[in-house]
Amino acid sequence: MKNKKLTLAILLGIVAILVVGFLWYGNHKTASVKTQSSKTIRIGSKDFTENLVVSEVYALALEDKGYTVKRISNISSSLIHQAIVNDDIDLYPEYTGTGLLSVLGERMQTDPKKVYETVKKDYQKKFNLTWLDYAEANDSQGLVIRTEVAKNLGIATISDLQANASALRFASQGEFDQREDGLSGLEATYGAFNWKSSAVYDNSLKYTVLENNEADVTPAYTTEGQLVNTDNYTLLKDDKQFWPPYNLAPIVRDDLLKRYPDIKAILNKVTASLTTEVVTKLNAKVDVDGEDYTAVAKSYYDSIK
Repeated sequence: MKNKKLTLAILLGIVAILVVGFLWYGNHKTASVKTQSSKTIRIGSKDFTENLVVSEVYALALEDKGYTVKRISNISSSLIHQAIVNDDIDLYPEYTGTGLLSVLGERMQTDPKKVYETVKKDYQKKFNLTWLDYAEANDSQGLVIRTEVAKNLGIATISDLQANASALRFASQGEFDQREDGLSGLEATYGAFNWKSSAVYDNSLKYTVLENNEADVTPAYTTEGQLVNTDNYTLLKDDKQFWPPYNLAPIVRDDLLKRYPDIKAILNKVTASLTTEVVTKLNAKVDVDGEDYTAVAKSYYDSIK
């Protein structure tokens, strides 16, 4: 009888130990999952090459420091600001000029530092969002001319272009002729552009049009991948600083920065490496060479980490 009671006591002890063990394991696992989940960062990106590449580099940098990253890609430019305000994403790469003009509705400014200071202050006040450091990379509006023509006529600036407009064929994208930050604004700053001819082309065809010698000049953005081919295309200097700066910078929710203040240094290190030349080359690898943007971002991050 005593042996049976002893056996029963031993079995009950074993069961109790197992129950306690399972409870400890379950609680430990739950705590681990919660900790991991709490370190998940949602990175958004706009729906074009440059933003996708840069957001992926930011993601890789954060993952390298132990964070879990959820990528929310290809958000429309018109919706991404609301996405971060609504707490659908935690951060994304933005452009200072976009923040100034499109989001805040402020008047145009051309000094990069002043534009940055304006958006940084107003985003903090109105949206509880922080602009981290801005990059030298400037994805602004510009004008591109065939290099052969630029050399023949001695054109290096938009002032040179205006003086020689009567000898040049302009490839417009239609709405550019009417926009305040397009041809009408340029003419208010530089004077009338009396083109030899002007025709409207789809934006996707503009470099083909220049390459085929159907036009000489076209509007472009200053970090487009095709601009690596300087033998064919020359980006003109905006010598009267008509266009505002569009410097790249990550925008981050304040609540995220409060939880994880170290992400500021992680992202700023990446941003410091992004020059206009670097970003143009990254865009070229995707848009000209046909590489996958995630592979391009990985290769670049490996080169700077």
